[in-house]
Order: sequence, then C-alpha cells, then structure tokens
Amino acid sequence: MAITTNLLATSNSVKLDGVSFFSSFSGKLNHCLPCRVPQPMTRTVQTSCCYRETSLKAVTQFAMPETEQSIISDGIGILRFLKGKNYLVTGATGFLAKVLIEKLLRESPEIGKIFFLIKSDDQESANKRLYDEIITSDLFKLLKKNHGSSYEAFMKSKLIPVIGDIGEENLGMESATAAKISSEIEVIISCAGRTTFDDRYDFALNVNALGPGRLLRFGKGCKNLILFLHFSTAYVTGKKEGTILETPLCIGVNINSDLNIESELKLASEAVLKLQGSEETKKLKELGIQRAQHYGWENTYTFTKAMGESIIHSQRGDLPVVIIRPSVIESSYKEPFPGWLQGIRMSDPIILAYGKGQISDFWADYQSLMDFIPVDMVANATIAAMAKHSRGVSELKVYNVTSSSHVNPLRVGELMDLAHQHLRDSPLTVIKNNLERMKFHSSLEGFTSSVFNTLAKHERGDAEAQHTGLSMRGKRMLNYFVSLARTYEPYTFFQARILRFDDTNTKRLFQELSMEERKMFEFDISGIDWEHYIVNVHLPGLKRELFKERSR
Repeated sequence: MAITTNLLATSNSVKLDGVSFFSSFSGKLNHCLPCRVPQPMTRTVQTSCCYRETSLKAVTQFAMPETEQSIISDGIGILRFLKGKNYLVTGATGFLAKVLIEKLLRESPEIGKIFFLIKSDDQESANKRLYDEIITSDLFKLLKKNHGSSYEAFMKSKLIPVIGDIGEENLGMESATAAKISSEIEVIISCAGRTTFDDRYDFALNVNALGPGRLLRFGKGCKNLILFLHFSTAYVTGKKEGTILETPLCIGVNINSDLNIESELKLASEAVLKLQGSEETKKLKELGIQRAQHYGWENTYTFTKAMGESIIHSQRGDLPVVIIRPSVIESSYKEPFPGWLQGIRMSDPIILAYGKGQISDFWADYQSLMDFIPVDMVANATIAAMAKHSRGVSELKVYNVTSSSHVNPLRVGELMDLAHQHLRDSPLTVIKNNLERMKFHSSLEGFTSSVFNTLAKHERGDAEAQHTGLSMRGKRMLNYFVSLARTYEPYTFFQARILRFDDTNTKRLFQELSMEERKMFEFDISGIDWEHYIVNVHLPGLKRELFKERSR
C-alpha cells in the first residue's frame, strides 16, 4: 500500500529507544548486482521450517513481436521530453516525490522549473524548508558531486517553493502566484496525501478525496498543461478477490453505486460539530474506519484515495491523465544509491523490534505475499509514463507498479527469515539470548498472548513472567504491536490465489523503452533479487535511517 509516502501509516506510535515509529506504505548495499540472471540457476533461502529452492530460470523478458520491437528501437524519447519542461509537484518533501525530483534533476539538468506546493507561513520559511528538507538531504549527494560549488545555485534555480495547501480552495495560493504558475507549467504531479491508515475522516476526505479535484481544476486553467499525473495506491480497489485491473475507478462501475461523496462529506462535517471535545479525534478516526469497511475498504486511507481517483475520472474532461498505483514502497534498489530511505516505514517497526528482541512473533501467514516495490523503480516508471503520455492524446491510463504477480515474489516468511539472517550476523543491539526465528500466529489472540509473555520476560525475568502484569510502558508497547498487527492484517494474509495485480501496462511501458532508456530508467521488476535486496540493501538502509532518527 502506496501503501509513501505513498505511503500508508498507522497513527498509533510508540517511542522505542527514543525513536517514534509509524508504519507506512501508501509502501529493495554494500554492492549492487545486475537484476537479470544470465543463465538458469537456483537460489536457496533458509526458512524457519525448511530450505526453499526458488528457480530463477523463469525470470524472463516480456515477449514482443519483431515488428513491434523495431518500432520502439528509438524508445519513447524520455530525455527529449524532459528537456525544458516545467512542473508543479505536490507533496514534494515526501519520500517518493523527493526521489522523483532527484532523478529528474540528475538525468536532465536542462529541465525547466519544478514548482512545488508547500505549507508554510511565509516565503522565508518556505525557502528554509527547501534548504533543510531537499537541498541538504543526503539523497542529493550525487547531484552535489556533479555540480560542485554551483550545486546550491543550480538547485535554487530549478526548485521554486510555492506557499499553498492542497486542502484549501484554489490550492491556498495567492492569485498572482497562481496566474504565474498556470502560464508556465506543462505537467502536474499529484503526490500529496494523508497516509495514515486510521486518519480522522474529515481530514482524509479533505485531502485524499477532494485534494486531487482541486489540483485538477487548477490544471484545467493552465494553458500549456499536457499531462496530469496522480499517485494512488495499488490497494485502492478495496476488499476484492481476483485480478486488480489497471482500469480507472468509477462510482457505479467498479465502485459501489451507493457511495455518494457529497453525503460522506456532510456526514463528516456533522460529526465534527457534534464531537467537539476530548473525544473528537478518536471518534472521527472510528467513523472513517466504519465508513470504509461499510463500503468494502480496509481503512480510511485506501477508501478516501479511491474517492480521489473517482473524482479525477469524472472531472478530467479531455485532459490526459496518468494514475500510478504503487504497492508498498520501500528503500531504493540502486538509485541514486542503494538503500536510501526516509522514515521508518511499513514493515520496518516490526523488523526493528524483532532485531532488538522486543518481539519474536507476528500475526501473519508465513506464505503470504509481501508486495514491496523499491522507490527508485516507482520513480523511473513514473518518468517513463510521463514521457509516453505527453503527446496530447486524451486518455486516462493506470499503471500498477507492483511485484507480487511476478515470478519469485517476496513472501512474509522469507522477509523475516532474511531479516533473521542479517540481524543475527549484524545485530542492532546486544540481546540476552540468541535471536530466534520469527514465529507466526494464525490468530490475534495467540499473537497477543505471546507478545505479552515476551514483554513480561524483558521486564521481570523468566521466572516471574507468567505471574505479573506489565508496566505502563509495557502496556503501551503491547497495544502498539497489537495495533500494528490489526493494521497489517489485510496485507500479511495477502495471497496470490485470492488477489493479484495486473501490471500489463507497466510491463509494456518498460518494453517500449530503448536499451539506453532501460539502463537509465530501470524498472524491470521481474529482475529484483529479493535476497540481495533485503539483506544487502534494505536492512542496511533501515539501520542508517534508524541511527539518523536517533540523532535528531
């Protein structure tokens, strides 16, 4: 779930070793190996119950007729498209948008301007956010190396902070600013969103449902606009079985016809008036979950993102639109360097707590699919889609950027076995006993009981663990882990036989690239080596991010 940020997060947080953890979607080095396997081979992964041999022979290219290959020998002209283009980006300081911006600037220094909407009190504070959150970020160190002493000047000439808010009418921009931007931009990238799974219903509706519509209306007034691109999440279709197609969402077609967005807005507004006081936030969060589950979604985030997609579909007119639906976005696979991460994301709080010996159990199916997608592959697929759909054709195209439908998908059990392998050899902390393999529970009750006993042992010792309660801190940690388990349940019991993502459009998009473009904008998801990614890339990157957060 894009699930980032695009990304999904639970609002319940707890401080462990001084770090506040949130889980997010939304949503993979000491060295970096080529993605493709040149010859048949097998890979052995030790699991908690057996060794699993997975054939890599089936990592194949998407076949195309020779005539079609000859047509695309020159690719789709990505660099030609990027040169001189001006953009408006929302959510620019978030995980995914920052990686996208870095890639645009690094591969096409002759790009035009990137205006980015930013919540700020005044221009001075907006400029400070640009400097603190982007210019000085380690993500941009390759750009800094390339430009040397002129780096800051280059960045400030390309990145233009604009005070505004997607949650306000007219995007919260001053009229003069809006007029200037609307005369210059050619592409709008909608990356802003509230990514909390159980967010307040009124807040999520305002940003995730109504925000894209506000941005779209602004785009229709931009005389040079050629494309509107929106980031959604692969889990936007709700609790469905079968194949999730790369098709637009439309109320009455593939969304329950009983859903009325205006009625939901009215319901949320009335609830705000009634619930003023100490219980307001809690009750509005509960309302969001109730309404989502009533209509067939797991949580408030995916429900309101679905509303946002349906508004784009119904209001776009003849404007070309691309919707990118990533799954669980995690650390970079290669670019700008392996393992870059911003924040403690989706599965990371569980992995870190496991590495510290705080838990050794989870509520999940060992064989369940874990649909991770590296952030740089999402960015590359996005840039390719922008270039392809900037030719004035009035269509709405959806791309599922996911991994679980490919040969050799990552599974929950394999993820935790690889985490055990890495954390045993390179521990986060000294623990009393050797790190045990993760145990999986089929019931929430069994998981809760086991975590309670583990926390009690930490607090009281083995002898007293069965006869004592938990401290207040222990209770907070128990509630936190149970909350995470509840939040992740739709994803940790995710099975291919029940649900799979169709990514035909994404595969075809990659095949349309020239060989040079494929090297420069890599998103061949079938080539991901999960063992390499988890052990050598993601977990080292996660550790760096953990230590960075501790030092803040």
